[in-house]
Amino acid sequence: MVAIYSGSKRYFYNQNLNWMSTNVQKIAALHQYLSQDFLGGPRLIKLSTVINFQKGNTFLFVLWLMWIYDNYTTTAWVYAGLHGSYGLCWLIKHYHFPDRRWEVPVTIGGALLSFVLVLGLYWLIPWILISPIFHGPNIEWPPYYLALCITLHTLGVAIMMASDAQKYYTLKYKAGLIMEGFFNRTRNPNYLGEMMIYGSYGLMAWHWLAGLILAWVWLGLFAVNIILKDESLSKKKDGKCIKKGQVYCCLNYFVTKRSLIFHNLLVQICYA
Repeated sequence: MVAIYSGSKRYFYNQNLNWMSTNVQKIAALHQYLSQDFLGGPRLIKLSTVINFQKGNTFLFVLWLMWIYDNYTTTAWVYAGLHGSYGLCWLIKHYHFPDRRWEVPVTIGGALLSFVLVLGLYWLIPWILISPIFHGPNIEWPPYYLALCITLHTLGVAIMMASDAQKYYTLKYKAGLIMEGFFNRTRNPNYLGEMMIYGSYGLMAWHWLAGLILAWVWLGLFAVNIILKDESLSKKKDGKCIKKGQVYCCLNYFVTKRSLIFHNLLVQICYA
């Protein structure tokens, strides 16, 4: 049973967590079908190939958008540099320390649906920024705003790359829980880095549609994976220690019974 403290109050919400776990597992099963087995047939392609295609071609896609909309502003070039360089960093990461989760083979239908429902949606964000439909022709953000987005993006890439490298090489030579380095304060530094990266793209686009896309991916995909990972870790030998650390690192949020599920998710994302 897990406890969360808020001032002098203490709530035990094992029942809420069990309810959340059951529903998350159902969503995860749907994820697996849609991304790996949709429409059936043989699994002919790795999911990593689909991901690498989207990320590796993002720079060219953004340049294409700039060309068709004749938008060569500083803002457009900064976005191209940010999102394009991230895609190249992802390819470097894949070829030197790949994530085995993405090495699963999928059907053609699963590959197409993964692109349509998640990866392809990311390409809508530069379209929102560069096309004249949402902000008018050739929108320019002030230098301080660009600096903010660049800073957030750079920190996100550093956290994502370094934490994935730490996880890959640690587990390569020593199986078990990682509780040092980037994983000392959070069990999900890679997701934290990804959210900072794509959050910077959302800030660059500055439109509710970009926020909706990020919310769709973060809540529908990231949150599910985070909760499943937490359940898996809690069953390991050091699971009890992780739970205690989670409570210890919890900030003094105002916690009510209605907000426990969302509070626990926030804690799992940000704190060990």
